[in-house]
Amino acid sequence: MATNAIDQTRRMLSLVTYLRERPGAHVQDVARAFGITEDELISDLDVLPMCGTSFRGGDLLDIDTDGDRIWWHNPDDVAEPLRLAADEATALLVAARAVATLPGLRESDRLALVRATAKLETAAGESGAASSRLSVTFEAEGGVFADVDRAISERRRLWLRYYSPARDELTEREVDPIRLFAVGHTYMEGWCRLSEARRTFRLDRVAEIRLLDAPAAPPELELRDLSAGLVQPAAEDPEVVVEVGTGGRWVAEYYPHDSAEELPDGGLRITLRTPDPASLRRLALRLGGEGRIVAPPELADSAREAAREALAAYEDTV
Repeated sequence: MATNAIDQTRRMLSLVTYLRERPGAHVQDVARAFGITEDELISDLDVLPMCGTSFRGGDLLDIDTDGDRIWWHNPDDVAEPLRLAADEATALLVAARAVATLPGLRESDRLALVRATAKLETAAGESGAASSRLSVTFEAEGGVFADVDRAISERRRLWLRYYSPARDELTEREVDPIRLFAVGHTYMEGWCRLSEARRTFRLDRVAEIRLLDAPAAPPELELRDLSAGLVQPAAEDPEVVVEVGTGGRWVAEYYPHDSAEELPDGGLRITLRTPDPASLRRLALRLGGEGRIVAPPELADSAREAAREALAAYEDTV
């Protein structure tokens, strides 16, 4: 069974605790306990000695094996409570927020990461304050960009598994690519056969891509002027105010907005414009306890009613 980096990281963290409590554990027993092969376990053990208690190269885990048994020689040396310097706390917070936006991340892992980040922010205090002014975006552009560029030049259709943050789901679709462009991130504009409409896809949200033999045949479309940005709300569009907690700060990254004010609890008060305010009810439902629509009042009431209906529907099925 294929194992992703998140699964391996979770396993290795558990492995440290397991080995600390079982000095001299047999390789086959440990592999059986974790449901992996002995070769996979040995691979993990090759990585653990490069891990330690500090980004600066503090005490490292002194773990080795003779192929039959596993020994951890310095468990007590690395058991001291972890104390983070300001730059370490900032690096952890920025990385945690970035990882929380990765496509394909399990929702349970995402929520656990959000909770851990909130605790770290509290513990870091002023030392971690700088992290709120920094952000990291993972750009999976290498292979994806090359495939899209080739599809455009050869006029071929593409198959995608694409992550939509608005729906928090991966969808499969076929797309006739039209062009590549960059506005902060790198995007592909194409004709989506799933929705039968023009759509824009951010390359770092493409989880999987494949060139098809079918020819690309998008309809004749006038290319949009993107000089003023990818999304261009009109001045006459209704204004919406959303307040989010720490776990909802990602909204400011994904939704074009007029302003984002810091709140005392680490959240944000976000003001944005949209021609269809009702479309933000889905956002409010997804945020749950991490956010709420403040204005306009009728939209806030509508979102609360939608939440009550969703809760009632859930309770009826339990």
